[in-house]
Amino acid sequence: MHISINHKTKGGKMREKLLAFGLGGSTVAAVCCFTPLLPWLLGALGFSGLIGYVYADALLFPTLAGFLLLTGFALWRRRNRN
Repeated sequence: MHISINHKTKGGKMREKLLAFGLGGSTVAAVCCFTPLLPWLLGALGFSGLIGYVYADALLFPTLAGFLLLTGFALWRRRNRN
């Protein structure tokens, strides 16, 4: 009889959440940077007045860079935990 025990610690779960958050944020930021999804979404939600402020490269590219750095950090922590 084999008993399986989950050896993930709380820190391991946090690393996985950090990686998932970084990948999800990077994906959303990349889609909003390179497609017209964001203006359509803001218009559908009634926030079309914010398009000029939010849909600027000065906001979206740093957001994308931040999420990519977060993803890289999570991957680095995952690799170095052993």
